[in-house]
Amino acid sequence: MRVLKPTTLDEALAMLASSPAPLTPIAGGTDLFVSWHQRPHDDVQLLDLSGLRELQSLKLADDYLQLGGLTTYWDVMSSRQFSAAFPLLTEAARQVGAIQIQTRGTWAGNIANASPAADGVPVLMAYEAVVTLQSRRGTRDVPLDEFYLGYKQTARRPDELIVAIRMARRARRTEFFHKVGARAAQAIAKLGVAGVRDDQGWRIVANSVAPYVCRCRNLEGALNAGRAFVSPDEIAEVLRGDIHPIDDIRSTAEYRQRVLSRILFFRFTAPS
Repeated sequence: MRVLKPTTLDEALAMLASSPAPLTPIAGGTDLFVSWHQRPHDDVQLLDLSGLRELQSLKLADDYLQLGGLTTYWDVMSSRQFSAAFPLLTEAARQVGAIQIQTRGTWAGNIANASPAADGVPVLMAYEAVVTLQSRRGTRDVPLDEFYLGYKQTARRPDELIVAIRMARRARRTEFFHKVGARAAQAIAKLGVAGVRDDQGWRIVANSVAPYVCRCRNLEGALNAGRAFVSPDEIAEVLRGDIHPIDDIRSTAEYRQRVLSRILFFRFTAPS
């Protein structure tokens, strides 16, 4: 195993561009080490980003929130200002691991790891987050709902780093996040869902029900068209075009589909 420790962003990007073999960026390391005992280590080359002060920024402006590439869950949770502006971020962060994970794990790392069960990604996507990728060739922005290409496949190129995550500030009528797991924290989600409704309409995002965290666009379309649901089964029928749950060690496909439709039915029919 080899660990490279750049001291500046430019140095890190140069290392990514010149490396003959892919480098694995590491910040908090909380996702990487979960499967550490299951992978060969001899050929692993890590790019330790923890010393890059440029990526530690966290900015709340009048019209947007920007998380730096090294912003942790704890950074958001510990700020009343950020929590008030984007409450679902704090709600999701409190259910990620234990305090040790929350203080080291980064939002960018949660995105890049591309787990279908990621706790932070649904709320970011519901807030229409945009991911800023940077390499020595330049910078580009990718909407988070276009970032995933398949299971553990992303739009990030080998020479790019996630340097920022930006979300627009706008008035919201409704927002919610719900995680179903063995415990509220320190447990991988059996399923989860985040929803936001604003002047642009509904955004419903689910995790652990598809190869990657995904927008439920058929359901969004039905809600934006004014459809009212009279039973969870009606929601489940619409969701069939959006989600593709599987059986695994944590749950079954039938359970995931059934519970998700019931959570959403409750949310849509509960008094405002």
